[in-house]
Order: sequence, then C-alpha cells, then structure tokens
Amino acid sequence: MATLGELADKAERVSVTYAKRCAINRDDDWFALKITEEAGELVAEYLRTTGRGRQVGQTQEALADEAADLFAHVLLFCRHNRIDIESALERKWFKYLDKVG
Repeated sequence: MATLGELADKAERVSVTYAKRCAINRDDDWFALKITEEAGELVAEYLRTTGRGRQVGQTQEALADEAADLFAHVLLFCRHNRIDIESALERKWFKYLDKVG
C-alpha cells in the first residue's frame, strides 16, 4: 500500500502534465479553489447516485472517481503549502486513539 507521500508524488506528476496540456497556471489560488470545485463535483455525484440530482442513477464508480479527484487535490494543496498531512493527522486526529478504550 502506498503512503500519502507516495500518492502525493503521483498526483503531482499527473497535475503537472494536465496543467501543461491545458495551459493552466497552478498558482496559490488554483490549489485552494480546485478543492472547492472537486468537493462540489463529489456532492453533485452523490446526489445523482442517491436519486436526488440530474441524471439519476449514476454508478458507485462515478462517485468513487469524484472522491479520488477531491482526495488528490487535497494532497496537492498540502504539498504546495508544505503541509505534512501525515504528521497533522497524527497530531490532530490520531491522538484520540490513545484515549479510546
């Protein structure tokens, strides 16, 4: 299984290729705004998958693909902003595991 760092490396390679092909400037705002765009697409797909949006009846695979897009862009945002997400998860979330019985 890949680490978050390894996944971020792969996402970076894809993102750089996409940006070159589409002439996109991946500036500070782009990394932040892409999270919002992808979150919106995930929610729209969720609504379709659960019968509450246009094109009702989309597949679970389509929902998973949108979740992957969002996750990849969160990794890219963290990388661009020098956020060690693994350490942040340990500090912010996983500290509570010691308190759980």
